[in-house]
Amino acid sequence: MPSTDARILRGAAIPTAVAGVIAVAIATAVVGTKGLLGALFGVLLVVGFFSFGQVALDRLTRNNPQIFMAAGLMVYTTQILLVGIVLAVFKGTTLFDTKVFAFTLLGCALIWTAGQVRAAMKAKMLYVVPEAPSERAREAEPERRS
Repeated sequence: MPSTDARILRGAAIPTAVAGVIAVAIATAVVGTKGLLGALFGVLLVVGFFSFGQVALDRLTRNNPQIFMAAGLMVYTTQILLVGIVLAVFKGTTLFDTKVFAFTLLGCALIWTAGQVRAAMKAKMLYVVPEAPSERAREAEPERRS
């Protein structure tokens, strides 16, 4: 994984983990054990799906950066679809508090996205790769015809 991608991943994962710890603490204090489980499951779901998506996006675009936008949309759509499937599966569960789970999931997903955007804007990635000085010098020389 290139250093800029790793920096973006850390920029999203660290704030999400901090928010997750806070959400777990609040849920445990307010709701109890079921709140703890719901918040913990929500945090793990966001961190797992979104970090896996970032790694998948890196691997998909490593050799073909032109497909970055299409691959990004595909990865994001897949993430949202999988989260929707998990929500449908655990809709009526009594294993954990579903409201705590939903609010933690939503909050951590928003924090992950904001952290990812912030880290990407700070990464200062080049949109256009500049020419090497030797290439410019070669283009400046007149072509010799024999």
